Amino acid sequence: MTIFLPASTNDHYRGSRYAAWFLALYGIVWIVPGMIHSFLPDGGAGVIGGLDLSHNPTMIFGMFAWAGATQIAHGIVTLVVALRYRALVPLFLLVSLIERTLLSWSGWVRHIPVNGHHPPEHYGSLISLPVILLFLWLSVRRSRSQQPEIVT
Repeated sequence: MTIFLPASTNDHYRGSRYAAWFLALYGIVWIVPGMIHSFLPDGGAGVIGGLDLSHNPTMIFGMFAWAGATQIAHGIVTLVVALRYRALVPLFLLVSLIERTLLSWSGWVRHIPVNGHHPPEHYGSLISLPVILLFLWLSVRRSRSQQPEIVT
């Protein structure tokens, strides 16, 4: 298994353990919608997203399945980083912040739905922005026990 998972970097991580645990939760939160998009008959497009499936449903299902596959893979890697390679936690939280910012901009500014309906993901992205920012800050902030002592 070491061919796929080299030695852990957890001992190099100096940020908050809460940030790492948040990233683990975030990874799980990626996997769940990925499974919905991959395995629900409509990929969640109609049942959850409220999309009109009367025009080219095969393409819509295919796009949702593609998104689900990437979400599952992204979630697994995020979970592995949180549990085994914590030195990468700040980087993964930064990437997550960028991603959620772009998703929020796309869902609320650039592509406002014609019928006014927003899927749950649009709301989730807005809510997650300040939360991710908080845990990113905690991941790069050294705890008091890790601060070098000042000798006077």
